[in-house]
Amino acid sequence: MAKKGWVLVPTILMLTFACGVSSYGQSFPTKPIEIICMLPPGSSMDILARVSAEVGPKYLGQPIVVINKPGAGGALAAMDVVNSKPDGYKLTTLSNNSFMSTFHTQKLMFNPKQLVPMWSMIMFKTGMFIRGDAPWKSLQEVIDYARKNPDKVTWGHHGRGLSVQVAASLIFKRAGVRVIEVPHKGSAESMAALLGGHIDVLTTSYATVIPHVKSGTIRPIVTYEGQRYKDHPGVPTATELGYKDVENLSTYVGLYGHRDAPDPVKKITSEALKKTCEDPVFKTGIEKVGEEHRCENPEFAMEAIRKGEEVVIPILKELGIYVEQKF
Repeated sequence: MAKKGWVLVPTILMLTFACGVSSYGQSFPTKPIEIICMLPPGSSMDILARVSAEVGPKYLGQPIVVINKPGAGGALAAMDVVNSKPDGYKLTTLSNNSFMSTFHTQKLMFNPKQLVPMWSMIMFKTGMFIRGDAPWKSLQEVIDYARKNPDKVTWGHHGRGLSVQVAASLIFKRAGVRVIEVPHKGSAESMAALLGGHIDVLTTSYATVIPHVKSGTIRPIVTYEGQRYKDHPGVPTATELGYKDVENLSTYVGLYGHRDAPDPVKKITSEALKKTCEDPVFKTGIEKVGEEHRCENPEFAMEAIRKGEEVVIPILKELGIYVEQKF
């Protein structure tokens, strides 16, 4: 009888789980889920995707597979999900900045409103960086040199329309200097360009360069968010240096899915990602690479997009990089 009891308990648990899922109208998930990452391996978004893939199966009950699909500032990854069957089995790494900025700087082959946030999981810590042996020690010294030497300072980024690109563009425009912009395919490539002396200044996420900051080969000179961070408290914010508009570009990153996926599927996914984000292993994984762990619901992400568009679109138009979309 005891033996039968041990067989019965997991059976009851399985039936309970099945009933719970079927109460949403269908069984989900029954196969692996894909995360289409908008940036190459080694980037902050890739790290987010892989930590989610490590922790998420604990709450979704299925494996999570990460597929890197960089290009067009996240548009390729986003389009992959938009063009897929809206069954909830494909998610993509995106941010509020993707919608309030990046997707407004290029002609899109898809409607970004077909994507909705499932959960917001981190806030990027971003800024401007130079080599440790650079002749400058601060942003003001870079600006002073650029003012005296037009078109001599080169700066790199990993995506037109990304917050880091817009932030640096805004600073250089506000400072009234002429500098040479050098785009790259990913943050790892742009970091290699800085280390190799191919560019003078890099605008990127802190997580991308943290090992080099710790070793002294790369130096942060300004933080874009409206606060100094405990791991580099001596670095001033853009607001402190007189570039207040920049802090409006704060980026909240998470996982987005197809808008037309069934509501029960979106509910299951959101609840699982909430638990994933709150998991200590996830928190440790994110903080280990230098990003700000911050769990926020889909409503927060949508509001961040709405508020961000009010601020950023005028800036994009001022910079001459706004593209009108017609869907």
